[in-house]
Parts: sequence; C-alpha cells; structure tokens
Amino acid sequence: MAEQELKLHVPQAARAGVEKELLRGRVTHMRLQAFYFDTPDRDLVRARIALRLRREGDQWVQTLKMPGENSLSRIEINHDRPSPDLDLSVYAGEPFAAVLAKHAGALSICYETDVQRTFRQARTALGLVELAFDTGLLRAGSLELPISEIEFELKRGELAAVFALGKKWQQAHGLILDVRSKSERGDRLASLNAELNAIDEQKSERHEPSRRRAIAQFWAARTAEDVVLHPKIQPHAALATISAECLDQIIRNTAVLAEVDTAGIYQASGAEHVHQLRVGIRRLRSAWSFFNGIAELPSEDLRTDIKLHFAKLGGTRDDDVLKETLLPVLSAAGQPPLILDDELTPPDTENVVLSRGFQGWLLDLLAWTVLPVAPVAPPSSITTAPLDVDTPAQKPAPAAQNAPQVAAEVVATASIKIQKPLMLKDALVKKLKKWHRRLLQDGLQFDQLDIEPRHELRKRGKKLRYALQFTESLLPAARLKTYRKQLATVQDILGEMNDLAVARDRFIGLRDTQPSAWFACGWITSRLDALTQDACAAFKQLSRTETFWR
Repeated sequence: MAEQELKLHVPQAARAGVEKELLRGRVTHMRLQAFYFDTPDRDLVRARIALRLRREGDQWVQTLKMPGENSLSRIEINHDRPSPDLDLSVYAGEPFAAVLAKHAGALSICYETDVQRTFRQARTALGLVELAFDTGLLRAGSLELPISEIEFELKRGELAAVFALGKKWQQAHGLILDVRSKSERGDRLASLNAELNAIDEQKSERHEPSRRRAIAQFWAARTAEDVVLHPKIQPHAALATISAECLDQIIRNTAVLAEVDTAGIYQASGAEHVHQLRVGIRRLRSAWSFFNGIAELPSEDLRTDIKLHFAKLGGTRDDDVLKETLLPVLSAAGQPPLILDDELTPPDTENVVLSRGFQGWLLDLLAWTVLPVAPVAPPSSITTAPLDVDTPAQKPAPAAQNAPQVAAEVVATASIKIQKPLMLKDALVKKLKKWHRRLLQDGLQFDQLDIEPRHELRKRGKKLRYALQFTESLLPAARLKTYRKQLATVQDILGEMNDLAVARDRFIGLRDTQPSAWFACGWITSRLDALTQDACAAFKQLSRTETFWR
C-alpha cells in the first residue's frame, strides 16, 4: 500500500502545546520498539529498501518500505508476525524479492528506535488525517539521536489535507519541516557508529582528529545534487522535479541550523550550512527564471517571500572568505599587522530558519512540488515576460481558484502566448542560447563595465551555470563538457573579483585608524586589475567555445 505523510520536528519548547492540542480528541498511547535490518555493506539501503520488525503493543509487525512517487509517499508492506523473527518468504513474487534473497544470510540489526506514540485522527474538509506524535530515541551501537516529531498521514481524501492541517499546527506551535525518515537517520547513524568503531580499533596517533572529522562529516552541509529529467517529461513535472531537489538542499541545511538533532548537546551547524542554504535558494530562483514562460511558476507570493528570507540570511560567507582565504594570502604577500573590526553583524540565522514565516514558506513550496495542478499549454516558441521571476503573476485559472486554499496559495500561472509548440528540450535550449548571448553581450566588453554591471553579469553567469546543471541530462554530455568548463572559468574569476571588491570596501573603512590597511587596499586593487584582464580573456574564449547546440 502507499503511505503519504508529512513529518514535522517538534522542538522541546513546543512539546507541551502539541500534547495539549492532541488531547482535544480521543487519543491512543502506544510504545513502539523497532529493529531495522541491513547488511554490513548497506545493500538494502542501496536498493532503496528499509526493512524492520516493530513491536506495537503486544503484536510484532514486519514492514518493508520503499520510496513512492514523491517526497511524501512511501510504498509500505506490512505483515503480522508471531515473534521477532524475519520471514522473507512473504515477499515471494515481488520485484524486490531477489534482492532480499541474495542478502538474506547477511542481514542483521543495524539500528533501533524506541518511541512513545500518541495518536488520533482528525477529519478535515479535504480528508481524514492521522496525527502521530513520537518521542523517544534512535540508537545505533553506543550512538543515539532524539526523536521528537509529529506525522500527518493521509488516511482518506486529498493529499492537500496533510498540508492544510500540517501548516495549521506548524504556525500554532513553531514546528520545523524535516524530510528525513527514521530509517534514513538510523542508517546514517549506523554508518557513523561503524566508522568510529573502526577508528577506535586502529588506536593510531590520529585517533581523536579522525573521530572529530567523522563526526563533522556526519553533520556536513547538504550540497547541490544532479537532476535527471526523463526526455518526455512534461514542463510542470520538470520544474517540480528541479524545485524539489533545490528545496531538499534548503530543508536539510535548515534542519541542521535549527538544531533538530543537536539542540543543547552539540553545535553542528556552521557557515557552510548557511552558504549551502543560500545556494539552494539561488538555484531555486534560477530554475524559476529558466522555466518562466515554459511552465507554471509558483505563486507571486512564494516568489516574493524567497527574496526576503534570502536577505535575512545575511552575508556571513563574505566574512569567512576574508578571514580564512584572503588574510592568509595578504600575510604571505607582506601585509603588516592588521586588526579587523567587528563591523559585520552576523545574522541571527537560527531565528530566521526557526521562524514561522520561513517554515510556512517551506511547507507551501513543498506542497507546490507534490500537489497536482491544472494542465497547461505545452512549451512554445514564445515571447515571455521578462526573465526575472519577480514579475507579477497573472490571475489564476478558474480550476486553480476552485482548488483547496492550501493549493491555491502555491499555484500560479505563467505568462504564455502560444505559438508553435516545442518539445521541452527545444524550449530549454532556446532559453539557454538566449542567456548565453546576454552573458557575452556585456562580457565581451567587461573592462568597460562599472562595478554594479559587473556584479549583475556575475549573477547572470551563475544562473546560466545552474540552468545547464538542471538540463544536463537532456543535453549531449560530450559537447557540453568543454562549454561548461569554460563557463566555470568565467564564473570563478568573477566570483574572486566579487570577494575582493567586498573585502576592499572593508579595508577602506580601516585606513584612517590603521595605516596598514593601505597595503591591503593596494594589493587588492592590483589583483583586481589582473583579474579584469583574465576575465576579458575568459569571455573571449567562451565566445569561441563550441556550444552544445551547434
């Protein structure tokens, strides 16, 4: 059977309120003890299978789960068991039976959960939803993670019901969106436990540093991942797939910054999580610009709010680049002693990601990626609104107006004037060509541009690079490689120039009180002059590079 559920983390401060609201209906309390099985090489995880035995009161239940059609869906197969023993014969004839049979002899308990569940059902205008509040522990060897989450599982009706109810609870109690399942968290914890045990057995001089690196890697920031589009995918499905990948990057870094697993125990987040969160937002906005006029975009409110949240996340990356990258180079070049001021006020990142506004925006956007929308015209040879996705959206079509409110908030229409229909790939390549021409139009006269046009040019280059990544699976890989490499060269040069320009402004403010800052300003100016020439050469080379559409 298919399981569809939305999961929200319940911070410690919100538990009492969640429990009180749950008790407004008829609740059931149950202790759930689950044991998850896999091989030492994680073969079931590689096959995207989660296999567990769980004691539910006095009954043992064997459950196999696999991914469903979207991030909220799981294929779940349950069998009652008389004892805590696996019986793989119940899967005979299933497509995954051969995988289980191959690894049956190597299966053992990798991790376990022990939770107290309080649950009840709620009837809404959109459907019947089960609310389940779990508190407890996830354990792998000597390692533990806390469990404090509420699940909204659709029992009957429309999937929009879980978003409508979930957002109501999120706004009321300050809950945090977390897309990681218990099995995902447990698998990663089991892998860390095995790695730490191996380090402990070696007893080398690098023992403690190796342990610290392994733990830091466990909490590492989520970076961008590849997107694979089927050649015949429809425009909205393509944009939803890309948006979902960008959103996953945002949500996972947000979870670490919000200390979902580590509150009061361990400081796992850092500047890299903020950076990758901001990268995810940039990629998302680039995707919307890229598909503007080709597919339906999210509502104007969602596209406006993303800019506000991005701005609140601040520029801590600039300060890190200055301290960790530029200052060592300046020191090696002969920079006299220099004391940096604390002029840059770091953003209150934790309060931003914990805010009801930001978390509500995440929920609305997640809904947009998974809820069905009214069909629209195919991509066409069109003249669209400006490429900036911040242009006002048109009034929703009647079908969207009559949809549930939660869906209406996340559905909007693009400005499309239909001419000759194009395949999605053709429409995307046409947009890539247009962005390429715009980039070269200013890039080939780079040395004549002022600071602000250079900054805008850098952002256009980044958007083009993201668009290539989104479309890569539809393009000829061999011919794309050279173009992508040269575009990356351009972007790297412009990125370094931007970092230096920001740093120079910082040093200019120090010259009156610290004469040694003059050295930094002079060195940076000289470096910017050299990079300007490099940028001119790189843009010329890009204009000569064979493009994948020729």
